[in-house]
Amino acid sequence: MNQPASSSDLPERPPRPAELEDWLNARLYHPLSWRLARALAPTRITPDMVSAAGAVAIILAAAAYAGLAWPWGVAAGLVLHMGWHVLDGADGDLARLTGRSSPHGELVDGICDYLGHIVLYLTMGFIASAQIGGWGWALMWAAGASRVVQAAHYEGVRRQYQLAVYGTPWMASTESGKTGQRHPFVAYYLWLTGWIVPYGAALLEAVRDPLRREPLRAAMRAQAGEWLAPISPLSANYRTLAVGAAMLAGRPQCYFLFEVLVLGGVLLASLMRVRRLFGAALAHAAPASTRR
Repeated sequence: MNQPASSSDLPERPPRPAELEDWLNARLYHPLSWRLARALAPTRITPDMVSAAGAVAIILAAAAYAGLAWPWGVAAGLVLHMGWHVLDGADGDLARLTGRSSPHGELVDGICDYLGHIVLYLTMGFIASAQIGGWGWALMWAAGASRVVQAAHYEGVRRQYQLAVYGTPWMASTESGKTGQRHPFVAYYLWLTGWIVPYGAALLEAVRDPLRREPLRAAMRAQAGEWLAPISPLSANYRTLAVGAAMLAGRPQCYFLFEVLVLGGVLLASLMRVRRLFGAALAHAAPASTRR
């Protein structure tokens, strides 16, 4: 068996597209993720283990929010929840450094993220229900459902942009057209993304067409600001800070309302904007014989 390379033999952190990086990712999470991945690469720790550690970090954050005295519980919970962001980036970096990138890893990462946040939302729902009764649970379910849809839209738009502009594959592109039975979570994720990201199938078809790929890339790259900046509030980065703020105030229901009402409005606006932008980009990349 080949021994893992030492960290000194590994490449430096590759630059990331500036339009895809917000301040927290560019200055905090991604640099720390890369350092952690480089430290783990010579070991026998796998990307799936790092994904599982991320789920544990979220669960520990929930335990801190619920079980430790204020304000220390809030501080510990926020630090642990922010630590999940580092681990969530490190699993992918470790996979790329060690040649283990695969749809399987993307699947495990998604499942771990779901499980960890389910525990966090249930914990916050329990605290809210102690304050406002059944409304706490109702708001929790509404916020949880909102997060699922909003996160799918946010990730789907960014992944489609990366696929078209930079040729970065993701689950929808690697699983498309495969025969046989898919993992239920993969089938669910692809269905949800296809539903909440307009023109996904048409864009994938255009990316695979050598004659349409470059016009599509140019059209999407030229409007990167319109694609990406307005959906940044839907990022998990800002949700984590909003959770911390709500728990600092001792009112988790405030976070639930923020997610349903404020971020729900961001999602609706983004759906209309993305439909327009996707449609315009695809029209720009259409074969000359089909343009009017």
